[in-house]
Amino acid sequence: MGELRMNELIDNYGRQHRDLRVSLTDRCSLRCSYCMPHDFSDWLKSEHLLNTDELMIIIERAVAVGIEEVRLTGGEPLLRADIVEIVSRISSLPNPPKLSLTTNGLRLAELAKPLADAGLERINVSLDTLDRVRFKTLTYRDRIDDVFAGLNAAREAGLSPIKINAVLLQGINDDEASSLLTWALAEGFSLRFIEQMPLDAGGIWNRETMVTASAVLAALSQNFFLVPSTDRGSSPAQEFYINGTQDTVGIIASVTQPFCGACDRLRLTSDGQLRSCLFSLEEMDLRSVVRNPELSREEISGEISARFYKAVAGKLPGHGINDVAFIQPRRPMSAIGG
Repeated sequence: MGELRMNELIDNYGRQHRDLRVSLTDRCSLRCSYCMPHDFSDWLKSEHLLNTDELMIIIERAVAVGIEEVRLTGGEPLLRADIVEIVSRISSLPNPPKLSLTTNGLRLAELAKPLADAGLERINVSLDTLDRVRFKTLTYRDRIDDVFAGLNAAREAGLSPIKINAVLLQGINDDEASSLLTWALAEGFSLRFIEQMPLDAGGIWNRETMVTASAVLAALSQNFFLVPSTDRGSSPAQEFYINGTQDTVGIIASVTQPFCGACDRLRLTSDGQLRSCLFSLEEMDLRSVVRNPELSREEISGEISARFYKAVAGKLPGHGINDVAFIQPRRPMSAIGG
């Protein structure tokens, strides 16, 4: 096993890890069917969740060992009562990372400006349909107006770019690819379609009925002229230029066209477990380190750094979804962080 260089989280396959996805809570105010059942109640115990001081100790060390971008996720991160404080404290670090957030948008109308003022730069909003009835069918909540209000507030607050994440499900909203893109272009939002992944708590994922990236591209191509960008880098989305302009639409094909070879992401769960991949079956425990009363602050920092290096050193070459021996992680997406 190769030796990792200080301040560079480079694994044994040459991938340098600069992006940390930080889940602030596993709770959510929606019940999207591809994520969890409408009556889901298997939440993490509140005493297991990292408090803000513990979270900041870990993020400070992550930045020290090479993390350059932090994305706050959930569950729904805006359910965290101290979300503005968290953003402010991350932005106030001596060498602050680029800071973004993924949300369902329900609380954005009230929080977009405070978050922007605190230092949030970019935002992703999950929205799978433009239809009120379908939104309620998908989420079990009649809240689509709150999402639209939140998007307007995010734009007025100067958050940019505003990205829309959409998952298409067969027989529910898979006829909305073009209408979603037409709407996003008119609103000045950047749209990304994401293949449904085997990370739901209800076990409804089915490879045979999953709307694939190629199906999304075929649907869009009926109404738009799309040219793939050749400058993808480590982005999970393959971007396509639209109708000869600089406007783009992205497609994240995690299942059918894995991009593991360029992955630069690590994930911290809300209960303090470091994961090298969404589909990891193993985790590196950081919570026990920050809560160890026998360690000094310096010793805690050193041990957290060591565990970041160890997690990266043990990262596998790919997620293995397409292997016959693939095992779905015990945690659903809501408990991992997107």
